[in-house]
Amino acid sequence: MKWRNNAAVGYHLRGQKALQMNVSDPGFHIASVLVLPENEVQLWRLDLGALSTGEDRWLLMLSSDEQARAARFIPRHARQHFVVTRGMLRMVLAAYLATDPRKLTFQNSIRNKPSLGPPHAESGIRFNVAHSGEVALLAFARNREVGVDVEKVRGDLEVDAIARRFFSPHEQKQLTAVASHDRVEAFFRCWTRKEAYVKAKGEGLGLPLDQFDVSMAAGSNNALLATRPDGSEAARWSLRDVGVGPGYAGALCVAGHDFQLHNWDGAEP
Repeated sequence: MKWRNNAAVGYHLRGQKALQMNVSDPGFHIASVLVLPENEVQLWRLDLGALSTGEDRWLLMLSSDEQARAARFIPRHARQHFVVTRGMLRMVLAAYLATDPRKLTFQNSIRNKPSLGPPHAESGIRFNVAHSGEVALLAFARNREVGVDVEKVRGDLEVDAIARRFFSPHEQKQLTAVASHDRVEAFFRCWTRKEAYVKAKGEGLGLPLDQFDVSMAAGSNNALLATRPDGSEAARWSLRDVGVGPGYAGALCVAGHDFQLHNWDGAEP
């Protein structure tokens, strides 16, 4: 998936008007109801730095609990990024559900995976959110689980030491085989893929990171290699990279393979 800056793309399959899914305009709004078919996953990219200039507008969309949580964030940019991400999440969900963003409620599973609360809990809409640096990703699907992750690539981490602690033996071998000048990018590629799968599963810390293997090969659309103890689990998921932009790594995990991905770069099979 290639990233095109300021691309007003994202044509939906049910005859909907073209919609910008790479959002950087603080005045962005959705003028009509959006359709989310069961055979489609929709992925949005947010430029948090640009959108933060409209913080007051996004804040009005949040619940009182969310506003109180935002007020506790230090430093300022962390508060702004939280407000923008939650505000955009509410705006997009409300467009799918033809409702007011402020009327949405949320609930968490036992493992703290968020979902829609009453009266929209039975809508079938699933979502997942990730943010790092100046970028946030919002993933949406209907009647299938979805997980997304994004990380700003950093060169100041001891990636080999972190891999020994969290990666599976197979992944550690893959990382060791990568040339030293490519190792940081390979590490973040692996990390985001693992996080996207864990988030899609909704098991949080209940799913040890060394209980499954992902590929470190760039551009893989079938990056989940093995799962334990149930080896058949790997075939139930689609795990792929997301081309977020220079300096970032991203990944998307979706239950099943019978879907089309729609994002800021159009549609993919």
